[in-house]
Amino acid sequence: MDIVYLNDLRIDTIIGIYDWERRTRQTVILDIEMGADIKRAAETDSIENTLDYKAVAKRLFTYVGESEFNLVETLAERIATLLLEEFRVPWCRVRLNKKGAVRGVRDVGVIIERGNKS
Repeated sequence: MDIVYLNDLRIDTIIGIYDWERRTRQTVILDIEMGADIKRAAETDSIENTLDYKAVAKRLFTYVGESEFNLVETLAERIATLLLEEFRVPWCRVRLNKKGAVRGVRDVGVIIERGNKS
């Protein structure tokens, strides 16, 4: 399986359980890996035969930017579901970083894998 990825995708959203977090947009940082077969795209040199990472990024900007979840776990799960269902990837890995969420810690977040990586 080949992997198409997006790293350091920064999106402002409402995320968190505290009152101030519900009023203030925070930046989440996403690293996304998606299973794909890029052999046909390489042979044809055609975007129609591959996973269009620009389309994925645009969809995530819209989805995450409009979301208002309490937990990073929920947001990560919904992102994974979106990738599996809308982009028909067989497997994905989502790393969601809510930088600065814990004092004294540079990064905090979750990493999930969904689907079948074979």
